[in-house]
Amino acid sequence: MSSASSPLHTRIWQEEPQADNPFATHTAHCHGYDVYGQMLGRASWVDMLYLLFKGQAPSPAQARLLDALALALANPGPRDPMVHAAMCGGVGGSHAAASLIAALAVGAGQSGGARDVRLAMDAWLHWDAAAADDQAAQIACLIAHDMPAWLATSDSGWPAREHPAGFDPHGVSTAGIVLKALRALAGMGVGPRLSWLQAQLGALEAAASMPLAMTGLAAAAFADLGFTPMEGEMLHLLLRLPGTAAHALEQQTVYGFKRFPYPPVDLQDDPLVKHPQERVA
Repeated sequence: MSSASSPLHTRIWQEEPQADNPFATHTAHCHGYDVYGQMLGRASWVDMLYLLFKGQAPSPAQARLLDALALALANPGPRDPMVHAAMCGGVGGSHAAASLIAALAVGAGQSGGARDVRLAMDAWLHWDAAAADDQAAQIACLIAHDMPAWLATSDSGWPAREHPAGFDPHGVSTAGIVLKALRALAGMGVGPRLSWLQAQLGALEAAASMPLAMTGLAAAAFADLGFTPMEGEMLHLLLRLPGTAAHALEQQTVYGFKRFPYPPVDLQDDPLVKHPQERVA
């Protein structure tokens, strides 16, 4: 796509303007597919996602896996820090964009966030290079604490890793929704990582001394779908936004600040205790 005054370069999108209005789009193609003339009404949301990121249409099996993963990630729940950040924005009356930006900022981290997914996907790249019959080496790739080369720079801005990427440092065993999601996604037969993860889960947990987290499951699924670590990081942020938006709106329109679950505040030096005469009536 380009204009005479300011060329834009993209392999993703091609537009043709209307004959009577150069600022309005007549046709739009995504990696060669006519979006409004060929895809609309025939392709799904995840078909479009896969096409945008990978430049080709997904196979039926890939589309089913991505659709299932999108459902699993759609709402992390109100106890998740990313969702809670959006709820804080909603209950405070923030604009929609502010609530979502707060959620993205909190959900971008390397402890249960999108950067955790990227680090775990980087570990899967090392798993790919390990010998298929060397289970110990494969497990070691996934629980390594050392920084990958792309992150081990002085200006990375990220703190040192405190636990293996994709694992829950606060958990005891893989159970609940993570285990249910693993069983469902591994049974879809797309790529080797999810099925290996299910088969070796016990040994992997024992080696890591902590259970698999949803970020680790998502990383394996994204890798099986052929996404790069950078693409997986971006998609993880995107696919978790629906729940954050819904919870932000609920807090803003239904409950309000009087019923918001604020954490208790334990003041170590409460001025009102020292000077009760200053208490405002």
